Amino acid sequence: MRHLSLTITWLFMALVMAFGGVAQGAAESRAEIDKKVHQALEKLYAKSASAKAMGLKAKGILVFPAIVKGGFIVGGQYGEGALIKGGKTVGYYNNVSASYGLQGGIQKYGYALFLMTDSALAYLGKSGGWELGLTPNIVVVDVGAAGSISTTTVQSDVYAFFFDQKGLMAGIGLQGTKISKIEK
Repeated sequence: MRHLSLTITWLFMALVMAFGGVAQGAAESRAEIDKKVHQALEKLYAKSASAKAMGLKAKGILVFPAIVKGGFIVGGQYGEGALIKGGKTVGYYNNVSASYGLQGGIQKYGYALFLMTDSALAYLGKSGGWELGLTPNIVVVDVGAAGSISTTTVQSDVYAFFFDQKGLMAGIGLQGTKISKIEK
């Protein structure tokens, strides 16, 4: 059993490194993260007028331009991003998740969390490590179906938009993902 577990771990690490690598993402500078965050947000706004309208009303936007997710029975994901407030970066964060179960594949994607209330922004600042899926309430928005959302119908604390999905892995979700502030 130990041999199987070790083999699975090595396979997972090889897949992640081949697909973009956790080590490369962890070594990014502030300037590299800022550039990727702003490019990702511009691309999202070009595809979704609703996301752009929310961006104007949001108290803050937490953007992770490149999350690498992979696994075979044991899985994980990692990415770095930034919190944008008033068009400027005010902090850097990482996104980490681990899972165990029937799963297989590797995927790269990005997402943006639109923090619509002062309480959601305050929770991110004081939590020291926000585990998504617990609090505050998050609504996942499909970019293609986002036309039905307007800034007058927004009632939740946080809205999540996924983008740039590449690779093969069953499902995308935020449950169990932990976001922590990092020093850059």
